[in-house]
Amino acid sequence: MKQILFFLLIFTTANAQFSVDADYLYGKILPHNQTIKHLITKHPEGVLLSFNKKTFGEHEWESNFNFPDYGFSLHHQANKNEVLGDLYGVYGHYNFYFLNRNLVFRIGQGIAYNTNPFDKNENFRNLAYSTKIMPSTYFLLNFRKEKIVDNFGFQTGLSFFHHSNANIKSPNTSTNTLSFQLGLNYVFEDKISEYKFSKDTLKTTYPLRYNIAFRTGINESDIIGSGQKPFYELSFYADKQFTKKSKMQLGVDLFAMYYLKEYIKYKSVAYPNENIKEDTDFKRVGLFAGYELAINKMSLEAQVGYYVYEPFDFLGPMYQRLGAKYQWNKTIFNSVSLKTHGAKAEAIEFGIGVKL
Repeated sequence: MKQILFFLLIFTTANAQFSVDADYLYGKILPHNQTIKHLITKHPEGVLLSFNKKTFGEHEWESNFNFPDYGFSLHHQANKNEVLGDLYGVYGHYNFYFLNRNLVFRIGQGIAYNTNPFDKNENFRNLAYSTKIMPSTYFLLNFRKEKIVDNFGFQTGLSFFHHSNANIKSPNTSTNTLSFQLGLNYVFEDKISEYKFSKDTLKTTYPLRYNIAFRTGINESDIIGSGQKPFYELSFYADKQFTKKSKMQLGVDLFAMYYLKEYIKYKSVAYPNENIKEDTDFKRVGLFAGYELAINKMSLEAQVGYYVYEPFDFLGPMYQRLGAKYQWNKTIFNSVSLKTHGAKAEAIEFGIGVKL
């Protein structure tokens, strides 16, 4: 505990432009799936601690995004259900400001720990979480006022937390928690800093760029105990940058997910009336269009695709991908993304790519 307090002291005094938030959360787990309705018994409560680094325009991207904050946050959610257990999370986040900096929209991405995951013998009713460690995402929309009394202020609004292991292991029904939020903030500030607005008014023409990305990971079918299998994906796409922040994408995905190969074998034996052949090709090819929002070297991506080759009809013809990408230099990038079919997650993808 002393080490944590020492780290926070260094964090808040090493530079004057920091703030810390402490929030109480009271909410409801949304019944997005029939299989977890019996687990929603009470209103979950939680605490969110956030540490924010303010920006003032030292870099051009800060001015372009209206001087956002970035930092990390710690979260605890008491689900008030012994079967579900409790959740603890750590996240990296960005705060984006609107309406004269009174409205804050936050995006947070990190990992969470569940205290009582699924176990076929000891906890077979927990169909929401099958792993102790899982990816987690949250969004926050707050009204925020700083320095109302000395350096203290307050914020209130709504938060949305998603906990899911992205089909790394089954079962994976997941939970979505919508909460009311109320808290205090404290700004560590020795002097008043002025915002530096970008003076670059020159119009820039951006060339068409080509990209190759390779993604991989492991996942499991919905058949509990069927085993985790690797998957491999190869993407070829072009992107066109229209502003300093925005790019459009168009490309093709090649999918080889081996859990699907095993699932086809299972279906061919377990459901002979469906006339599924055991040797049906499990590979898929999709065309996709996407949008990329560049925040310094980090980018947020959203893509929508359609399978043009899918011998085994599974989860429908449309798919989506949401993720983050880090551009190490002009050529190499890494990515982490979630591939879904609507509300059904299929895989968490870890990627590396080159920009030609």
